[in-house]
Amino acid sequence: MQLTDFDTLTFDCYGTLIDWETGIFEGLRTLLARVEPPLTRDQVLEAHARHESSQQRYTPGRRYQELLPIVYKRLAEEWQVPYTLADCVAYGKSIQNWPAFDDSAASLQYLKQHYKLVILSNVDNESFAYSNAKLQVEFDAIFTAEDIGSYKPSPRNFEYMLEKLGERGIRKEKILHTAESLFHDHKPANEFGLSSCWIYRRHAKQGFGATMDPGSQPEIDFRFNSMGDLVKAHQRALLAK
Repeated sequence: MQLTDFDTLTFDCYGTLIDWETGIFEGLRTLLARVEPPLTRDQVLEAHARHESSQQRYTPGRRYQELLPIVYKRLAEEWQVPYTLADCVAYGKSIQNWPAFDDSAASLQYLKQHYKLVILSNVDNESFAYSNAKLQVEFDAIFTAEDIGSYKPSPRNFEYMLEKLGERGIRKEKILHTAESLFHDHKPANEFGLSSCWIYRRHAKQGFGATMDPGSQPEIDFRFNSMGDLVKAHQRALLAK
């Protein structure tokens, strides 16, 4: 199997293209200043993952920017610190400030010359518009949790994406699902028979950070530590043809 075997890259966004762990941590900074004893970054991210995943199961139709305020409330309660409704709402809006990884925009612009680019993300459309501006590329299709009414790793999200791409003549065997999260993306990609590319942004860190433990290691066809490494591998594959 070669990177040049595919004509479509389907991307997770947050954690893969957008540095959501930095965004989450910075968005919670005011709340964290009230927590005693102080928490480590990974303790914060792991607690966030737990509450976010639970809330997505219970309220799958809620827009992401309206779901995050509930996560904020649950965290404040768990850490026994005061909060206001305005704090919760502001955290939901903080998605628009989450930064792109340094290599995301340039890598996507290169890959756009060789593939159709598709987003499959646990986000709402308004919030993604802010992220898309940072990524500086026009995607061929954007499928959000708001569009679908559920959150990954629900199979509904992958069913929807594959149905809509199939209507455009894009065959499953020509799709490479490209993502960081084993829990949200690679396990369900395995279940749907999709080839997968792991952008292992957390390669130098322990644990799973802002994503849940997948429980078992899914099968991965390609692994790179960054989008820049994916681009370099594609360039090598072209030269080898």
